[in-house]
Amino acid sequence: MPPSLTLALPATALIAQLLSRSLQSELRRSYIDTARAKGVRRSAVHVRHALRNAVLPALTMAGLLVGGMLSGSVVVETVFSRDGVGRLIATAVSRQDLPLVQGLVLLGAAAFATVNLLVDLL
Repeated sequence: MPPSLTLALPATALIAQLLSRSLQSELRRSYIDTARAKGVRRSAVHVRHALRNAVLPALTMAGLLVGGMLSGSVVVETVFSRDGVGRLIATAVSRQDLPLVQGLVLLGAAAFATVNLLVDLL
């Protein structure tokens, strides 16, 4: 299994489960019945009305999972012997290179904050 799948598969499963439950909940709402009564096609009801509202919790969860993926990259890159930011963090910690560790943690925090800001704006 490639390292990218190892890192992304658990997050994808959580997002898919949340999106499925949210979509089922939205399809039971009264505005969906109104749209169907107006004669809107089923696919249009699903995409334009239900999915638009159902994707918001899944998008929020995806933004929060970015932090877990950043921390998980340390383990995945070490196990699969890949060069990347995660392995660089592990090497810097083992060599006690404090400025590099601080810089990489700051970079990860900035990436996490930026992604969550974009999710909130959406």
